[in-house]
Amino acid sequence: MVQRNFKGKQVVSTTPIIQPGQIEPPSGEIPFIYIPPRDNVFRDRAGRLRQLAEGHVMKDFLLFMAKLSDAQHAALATFPRIPLPTEAEMKLCREHGMPPLSVQSWPRDIAWQAALKKIVADVMPAATPDTRKILLRLQEMDSIALESFATAILAGEFDEMDLGAAPFVAAALQIYWTHMATTLGAQAFGANDISNLCPVCTSPPVSSIIRIGGAENALRYLCCSVCNTQWHMVRVKCTNCESTKGISYYMIESSSGAVKAETCEECGTYLKIMYMDKDPLVDPVADDLATLALDLMMDESGKLRSGPNLFLISTSAIAA
Repeated sequence: MVQRNFKGKQVVSTTPIIQPGQIEPPSGEIPFIYIPPRDNVFRDRAGRLRQLAEGHVMKDFLLFMAKLSDAQHAALATFPRIPLPTEAEMKLCREHGMPPLSVQSWPRDIAWQAALKKIVADVMPAATPDTRKILLRLQEMDSIALESFATAILAGEFDEMDLGAAPFVAAALQIYWTHMATTLGAQAFGANDISNLCPVCTSPPVSSIIRIGGAENALRYLCCSVCNTQWHMVRVKCTNCESTKGISYYMIESSSGAVKAETCEECGTYLKIMYMDKDPLVDPVADDLATLALDLMMDESGKLRSGPNLFLISTSAIAA
């Protein structure tokens, strides 16, 4: 264990004591995909954000993000029926290791824009004056401009983007893809040829999580930044370059250890990893937002984040 100081905060570095796949069952017994229950995913996230906000230096921000998650929950509950892949298309994708709902190729239904309008209306009363200006800008954008905005977000083209408006557009896109993923169900999807991208929509992970209970106990799952799908990847392995060398873990000394930064010396990146055995309520998005101090410390150490949190995009801190 090594301690480092970043601007007065102690960060603890730990060396992994297990090897990749060491504590995991045979691959045939591992549930590859976990999709959170449709009725719970955004509601539980809102609750977690409110819990994390208590006594937090970023309390107001986290409470507003809870409002946004509430709005996502409400919009998902009333999301209309939309075209989905046929069974023949799904079968072909499973056979060839292709995500059927790729954010790069799936033809977006305009229904996501209706979800955006609902979100904007729901969060407007709780918004600060500056945020209201952003929301009003979104209300004034036409359909073509919104589609261009969505395409840029999903492609990770954050340069010159309206970063203030991006979280709200991303929130609506999350609703759309979560609707499709939960409607089709985990059994509809197979493994992806690119193991560090979502097997449902090809998006990068926002974080990873060590689950507890049932067949997933002690297994590591990457958490999609768009559709909320979680998919299995062995532990002590870089989620960016897939190296098993030079993997280290960092946490803020005063924390419970439920959230750590998993770093890779081979490619110079990191992604947060969360432990349900330390806190069963950890959420891949909420707990990421609440531990920005860890991101700042990683940035100061020269590590680049390998996957985005679409609610807090930084163009200078995401690995290409």
